[in-house]
Amino acid sequence: MEIHPFRGWRYNCSDQADLSDRIAPPYDVLSAENKEQLLAQCESNIVAVDLPHVPPKDVGPEEAYVNAASLLERWKADGTLCQSDRPVVYLYEQTFQWSGKTYIRRALLCSIRITEFGKDVIPHEHTFAGPKADRLKLMQHTHMQLSPIFGFFNDPQSQVCNILELTADSPPTVEGVLRDVTERMWIIDAETTIEEITAVLRDVPVYIADGHHRYTTAMNYRDEMKATQNIDDNHEANFVMFALVPRNDPGLRALPTHRLVSGLDAGFTVESMIQKLGCFDWQRCSVDDFDVRDAGSFLRKYGPGSMAFLDADPAQIWIGKLSDPQAMVTAAPEELDQWRSLDVAVLHKLIIDRALSPWRTDDLCIDYTPDARGVLAACQSGRAQLGICLQGTPIDAVQAVADVGAAMPHKSTYFFPKVATGMVLKPLE
Repeated sequence: MEIHPFRGWRYNCSDQADLSDRIAPPYDVLSAENKEQLLAQCESNIVAVDLPHVPPKDVGPEEAYVNAASLLERWKADGTLCQSDRPVVYLYEQTFQWSGKTYIRRALLCSIRITEFGKDVIPHEHTFAGPKADRLKLMQHTHMQLSPIFGFFNDPQSQVCNILELTADSPPTVEGVLRDVTERMWIIDAETTIEEITAVLRDVPVYIADGHHRYTTAMNYRDEMKATQNIDDNHEANFVMFALVPRNDPGLRALPTHRLVSGLDAGFTVESMIQKLGCFDWQRCSVDDFDVRDAGSFLRKYGPGSMAFLDADPAQIWIGKLSDPQAMVTAAPEELDQWRSLDVAVLHKLIIDRALSPWRTDDLCIDYTPDARGVLAACQSGRAQLGICLQGTPIDAVQAVADVGAAMPHKSTYFFPKVATGMVLKPLE
């Protein structure tokens, strides 16, 4: 990948500024209520520009994007935002807790040259037209990339890790707290350091962890600018902002995304479903023994691919694991082995698509959550007829699927924590 420093726009150019009230989670995990809460804390929170239309599943009214762009220009004019006087890259650090442990994740915040998927940028998910239309409309009006794409890369000699660690020894340029995650950022402006990073990563690909829609939108924006404005190869529209995390960073964590199923026939139970599955091994455990704080770690002791199944008001939980891999070959002959080995692929192909068939109705609904507590509560209250808790997809599995050009099943990964929006903005002109 080709690393590119840029003249970023950020809030309050004084050193060690507190951005707690200005930053926000990515647009695609926010509701209208979340937006209102963020704006109640600070009317110049980045969400006012980044989420002009709720929900952003399709393009919104033109006026929403016009107003967002006008607000952004006002912030630039009145000093709410200021621009770096020279191209730089950044260290971006997040400190967070998970299952009683504290983790620190460090990323290189920079832009890279946009290329077609394959050699330099490798995806693992499909994208949908609606969110891309919304993001493109916002980009066309603001001429700004408002949030970084989250990616990871292989750094076997820890060369980039060591550079980032040295930078973190000094006080951060800005910091803040967002949803219990401490967010810090340092400016890296030494030309020799930027050149060293650029040389190390020149032949290294990046795997998109989160932000597939934003990347493909950036590709579309670049193509549009080339066609209509005849921009050259060094124009800022050719580059897209990434938060690049080394693959061996201990804070790079992919949590499971659990499932909540409703809209099944009233006669459904987990035991009745089990009778339809001859290719699984099953064990039972008490609800009281099930660790909802970290369901993924709890399930690991039952072996790779083990999942927990809960039905309405469960007194016990069934732990299921595929015992006959040939069943996936038969169910998905068109897929590659790397895809068929994913527990989430097993879940959807053999259970949701097949074993639930006798109880499926036109009202079938599947919701997704990383919160196992919520799964148990939904089943106990009767809001869900079936809850399925999974283990987190290993990073190695994500990379293996991406390397063979396949796409992960929908909602296979939940990289935690999300990368904040508003730490720095990248101009596209």
